[in-house]
Amino acid sequence: MTSGLKALTARGRSFLASGVAALLCAFILGEHDLLRIGVLIVSLPLLAAMVVARTRYRLSCARRLDPPRAEVGSEATVTLRLENITRLPTGLLMIEDTVPYALGARPRFVLDRVEAQGIREIDYRVRSDLRGRFNIGPLSVRISDPFGLVELTRSFTISDTLMVTPQVVALPHVRLAGEWTGGGDSRTRSVAAAGDDDIAPREYRQGDDLRRVHWRSTARHGELMVRREEQQWQSRGALLLDTRRYAHRGEGPRSSFETAVSAAASIGVHLAHEGLGLRLVTDQGAEHLTDSGLSLSLLDTLAVVRASTARSLEYGVGALRQGGDGLIVAVLGKMDLDQARELARARHGNVTGVAVMLDVAGWENPELDEDEEFQAARSVFTGTGWRVVRLPAGGSVADVWQDAAQRGRFAASRGGS
Repeated sequence: MTSGLKALTARGRSFLASGVAALLCAFILGEHDLLRIGVLIVSLPLLAAMVVARTRYRLSCARRLDPPRAEVGSEATVTLRLENITRLPTGLLMIEDTVPYALGARPRFVLDRVEAQGIREIDYRVRSDLRGRFNIGPLSVRISDPFGLVELTRSFTISDTLMVTPQVVALPHVRLAGEWTGGGDSRTRSVAAAGDDDIAPREYRQGDDLRRVHWRSTARHGELMVRREEQQWQSRGALLLDTRRYAHRGEGPRSSFETAVSAAASIGVHLAHEGLGLRLVTDQGAEHLTDSGLSLSLLDTLAVVRASTARSLEYGVGALRQGGDGLIVAVLGKMDLDQARELARARHGNVTGVAVMLDVAGWENPELDEDEEFQAARSVFTGTGWRVVRLPAGGSVADVWQDAAQRGRFAASRGGS
């Protein structure tokens, strides 16, 4: 009741003041009719305050995001479900949801009346050109009586999270050899393709499928031998993203940093869909990705990645050396010779290394193409057996990803050279 009185509108306060004045005049003048009018005028805002104050706990709200994870530049639909769980109809409801500035203006709606036990659903759309994790909510409702005498603002506590992920483009299939790890009876080994059975035989055990009997080994050992169970091969790889602020140029969604994040997301999702057991590494070290829903975990991590103040890839290279990966894909910004040599040494043996090098000079000067520092760093990678993919300013990683099939030499970038 106290909160209802505090929420009296200008009209409500005018009614209350008029009613009190009428009561005083009725007592002074002894007018019983004026007394009845004064009581009526005073009662109206008081009754309205009491009804509205009770209504504050009788509304329930739910919010649904479709989809809960949207790509940069795409829209998501927010559905608000408001339910009146009392036996009395509501008055005028003015609804305002809280959204970050990056998602647009705050949506506002007016509902004339929600009947007893009634439900209303309201949809609105949000869109962001920036990556990130955005909280939507809480919802605030301004409750008013039918006469406009009282207006209360109440906020619900629930909020939901919209994840805006980097842009992902489809990439063509490129055969990348690497380390493959298996489970079961075998140990880690290098193979050219996945799914081959380990034909190293073992003795027959009760319950083994007789179709797996290895007759040549059976004849040689004098007892029934079977092939080992088929291994569940999974390739292992690492994706390195260079997030050093000084290694990138430009501002906003078209900067080289945002282009690198989008390229890393596209490559990571592409490799994950091909069955790669992927690790994400930045210049700050290894990032944690969940085993289930690898693509979604990768996108969620890249959605909130920010440029770092580091000037060295030391921690990132150290994380690469600890992984034992058979494939390394590095998405790189501006590289000097020392950084290029340090990263190039992370590839060894049969490990496949792919360097996606952003031609950062193009973000500073569109007419400049491959400065000497870029060419020197590229030569370091190609000289140590890396496959180099040049990504120019304004280009798409989908247009140049085929160059990752080229071994130990630089391939001219399609559409950008």
